[in-house]
Amino acid sequence: MKILGLDVGDKRIGIAVSDELGYTAQGITVLHRKDLADDLSELKGLVAAHGVSEVVVGFPKNMDGSLGAGAQKVMAFAKTMEESLSVPVILWDERWTTVEASRVLLKADLSRKKRKKVVDKVAAVLILQGYLDSLDHGEKEKHEKDEGPSD
Repeated sequence: MKILGLDVGDKRIGIAVSDELGYTAQGITVLHRKDLADDLSELKGLVAAHGVSEVVVGFPKNMDGSLGAGAQKVMAFAKTMEESLSVPVILWDERWTTVEASRVLLKADLSRKKRKKVVDKVAAVLILQGYLDSLDHGEKEKHEKDEGPSD
């Protein structure tokens, strides 16, 4: 099953999805927020269309680990989304992801206008990829153990 990754902001939600095996994240779209009902409807459609089994939401903690107003908003949204979508929602520390997304896009030499259109999607990819990288992919470890040390 696939995992959906979200970078939730006040105006936009960047959206990424994993591959079937849960190794890589790909950006799919940016949702321009309207109201809660419309946002949830759009996300419900994406969950169904991609066969999503869980959702990872970027959790904007302050640098000292405390929770500010943005984190409180995301927590409330995540709780409502979990109830509405009937899939588990995981909060994932997103400190630095928007900064890193902007840096990636600057390196790609995109104009400011083009960066603004995709930075949320790239941030969602970074959030989801961080989560995927943290998962214990037992198959990979099993394969490495089966090969044994090389001589």
